[in-house]
Amino acid sequence: MSARTPEDLLPESMLRGFRARAPRYDAQNVFFDEDLAELRGRGYLAAPVPVSLGGAGLSLEQLLAAQRRLAAHAPATALGVNMHLVWVQVARFLHDRGDDRLDWVLRDAVRGEVFAFGISEAGNEAVLMDAGSSAERLGEGAGYRVSGTKIFTTLSPVWTRLGVHARWDPPRPSAGAEGAAGVGSGGGDPHLVFGFVRRDGGVLAEGAISHPGTWNPLGMRATQSLTTALDGVRIAEDDVAARIAPYDGSDPLILAIFSSFSLLTAAVYAGIADRALELATEAANRSAPTPDGREGIRLDDPDVAARLSDAVLDHRASLDALAVLARDVDAVRERADWFLALAAARNRVTDEARRTVDTAMRLVGAAAYDADGELARLYRDVLAGLFHPSSSRALARTVRGSLAADPG
Repeated sequence: MSARTPEDLLPESMLRGFRARAPRYDAQNVFFDEDLAELRGRGYLAAPVPVSLGGAGLSLEQLLAAQRRLAAHAPATALGVNMHLVWVQVARFLHDRGDDRLDWVLRDAVRGEVFAFGISEAGNEAVLMDAGSSAERLGEGAGYRVSGTKIFTTLSPVWTRLGVHARWDPPRPSAGAEGAAGVGSGGGDPHLVFGFVRRDGGVLAEGAISHPGTWNPLGMRATQSLTTALDGVRIAEDDVAARIAPYDGSDPLILAIFSSFSLLTAAVYAGIADRALELATEAANRSAPTPDGREGIRLDDPDVAARLSDAVLDHRASLDALAVLARDVDAVRERADWFLALAAARNRVTDEARRTVDTAMRLVGAAAYDADGELARLYRDVLAGLFHPSSSRALARTVRGSLAADPG
């Protein structure tokens, strides 16, 4: 079997159906059940899985193109399935580097299991480097119980595997107790545990999950990214991906998560910008009377032409930034500036997408202000890009750190 293509996995006829359903999902604030069923049926949930393991074999660069294609038709569907694909791409990242610890994730994706991203926490600006959720060690080989609250848990209604992280702190030693073993053996040092909670047949092995509050956001409503309170949920030992000291980014899992999340999430917003440019270009090519009464097109107006040209050039640079980084990941290239480059690209693309949608609103005119129109929905959907890590504030801190003089 050979690798498939984004066009094969996402045929135009299927995407047209997604675009037709998107307004209803948004208006009714419901999950994209029909879209997910079709994506699963096409093998899209296993898009990054190597062909040798039964998947479609898409490279990361191809996967970004596929996500752009999907987001241009149904942004919320794209962002929702994106969080599943992040974990599958994490496993592919490790697999390509000879690390098989998450090969089971690749096999589960082929079987149709749905992975969700349970990392984000309110107020935790360290994101992957620390956690507000707590982990309780259950004994050698027994795994952990995790409690805490995760936010923006996309795919909440349907996930069967929830990837989470939590902090384990050692119990206070009794008088005279000596130090224990290190992080690698799960001994006495504080560490972050990364692993997966299983919900097979809708049932947890242990503990409980609740969804405090309501999901009624401005945009990306069909993702159903509910706040998720974890109460003693179980991570089995076999589902532990890593034990990592807080603020230690040396484990390959950290770069795997950061690169997969940053680039795939950016691709969703690049897809929104793709569609906004289509709508803006259509508007710019409509007939319009010239000052002397002749018929022309709006693109003949220098201001319209300048606005659209600037948006096209800005978007082109965003796409090139994503492609370069995706190729570096696919080629297993080493970079000293991976985290800075990824955060910069993610912020650049999402910021550019918002500007592009704004340009489209201006060029389409009053018709774009119709709340039931596609562009009005894109205008709301694209704003979600503001809330994905790493934030512009965190990026600025990273840049300042890279500019600081070495005291040595």
